[in-house]
Amino acid sequence: MSAERIIEIKDLKKHYNGGAVKALDGIDMAVTQGEVVVIIGPSGSGKSTLLRSMNLLEIPTSGQIFVDGADITAKGVDINRHRMKMGMVFQHFNLFPHKTVLENTTMAPRKLLKKSKEEAEEKSMQLLSRVGLADRADAYPAQLSGGQKQRVAIVRALCMQPEIMLFDEPTSALDPEMVGEVLDVMKALAKSGMTMVVVTHEMGFAKEVADRVIFMADGTIVEEGTPKEIFEEPKSDRLKSFLSKVL
Repeated sequence: MSAERIIEIKDLKKHYNGGAVKALDGIDMAVTQGEVVVIIGPSGSGKSTLLRSMNLLEIPTSGQIFVDGADITAKGVDINRHRMKMGMVFQHFNLFPHKTVLENTTMAPRKLLKKSKEEAEEKSMQLLSRVGLADRADAYPAQLSGGQKQRVAIVRALCMQPEIMLFDEPTSALDPEMVGEVLDVMKALAKSGMTMVVVTHEMGFAKEVADRVIFMADGTIVEEGTPKEIFEEPKSDRLKSFLSKVL
């Protein structure tokens, strides 16, 4: 396995109902250091299942997932140690409603990375400034818009200093006018060299930011390539049909 491959997935399968439903049906893929990989495809194609498998939020039926060369599907692996390398941002923000923005973003670094309160708060404030929310540090989630909550969720993940960021449809629960502010933060993150895997319906983001686009359907990778190859030169009928509906 080449050194710069940060995630490698081999013959990954996730079946339900005794194999009647094949959410993932033999996925092989790799993500290299600093790469931005965007996964697109129709609903039910297995995109989120694949993403959630990368940190074992979904336990695969079979196959292997390597993170930094370690097989995280092997028995006895300390998955929490590997999860600390991966920041995850979900569709719904999962912020603690009774804690302020600053408390939400500093909890995990203090508890898991054993950072002091001052150190954790300094890092959090730096990142909140970066996403334009330094003035909201003392606000509670109920006082924030959806776009602000999602930006806080991204900061919370970044406060753990992850090597990889996983985004599971981070804008699909947002009002249309708030999508842009979250995508801007993600674009800046991509430019900074962060390794990112993003499941999204935002085709403009995929075109602009992805190094590589993966198109999934029926639990398999149908086609992958550069944004130009996927959006301007699609080969498979399945991808052509999908693009005709979303572009």
